[in-house]
Amino acid sequence: MNTKLTLNLDKEVIDEAKTYAKSHRVSLSKLIENYLNSLTREAKKKSSVSSLVESLTGIIPSDYDDKRDYRDYIDKKYS
Repeated sequence: MNTKLTLNLDKEVIDEAKTYAKSHRVSLSKLIENYLNSLTREAKKKSSVSSLVESLTGIIPSDYDDKRDYRDYIDKKYS
């Protein structure tokens, strides 16, 4: 169900948004709807993560090589 919404925005922002929407072949209304939808979806995702998972996030270094660690483990076990 669509509902009309009135917004008060800076004229330059509106003009730039219209240009962006036109270049991407989407209406300004759809562009704003998609943006607001993505904001609310992100908020829902954040709340669905448990505190335990959040506390563990980032614990493994980004350069961690699990295959190398497994290979080292096997070498140590069988040598």
